[in-house]
Amino acid sequence: MERKFILLVEDNPDDELLTMRALRTSQVANDIVVARDGAEALDFLFGSGPYDGRDTEQVPELILLDLKLPKLDGLEVLQRIRSDKRTCHLPVVVLTSSDEEIDIIESYSRGANSYIRKPVDFDQFIESVKQLKLYWLVLNVPPPKGKRVMR
Repeated sequence: MERKFILLVEDNPDDELLTMRALRTSQVANDIVVARDGAEALDFLFGSGPYDGRDTEQVPELILLDLKLPKLDGLEVLQRIRSDKRTCHLPVVVLTSSDEEIDIIESYSRGANSYIRKPVDFDQFIESVKQLKLYWLVLNVPPPKGKRVMR
């Protein structure tokens, strides 16, 4: 039986630590894989570069994607995820500090499933992660693996 995991795409070490702490406090049991830039996230998902040979049939249960990333920004990562039949149905939640209207619009235009602003207050962040866990990891029903619907 495969272990379900979350792909966290975050370049800021402080935000990574905060997110990991919030996930643990919210009792998220999934393993967490961290990619620290957009290129690394795509290498991981598609089994290229340092992840060459990784079993790409093992896909994240959820992708938490920051927007402001080095090498390749989050919007470009999102667009590439949505344009590939192997990853086009993966749930992607933009988790960012940006409150720019254009970032919200572009995220949804490129196929984000949800857009969450990182609260400054840790207790608010914990509550956001609890809600994220409840919906995406408990209530949400993803498409069956290997049964992708293409129209």
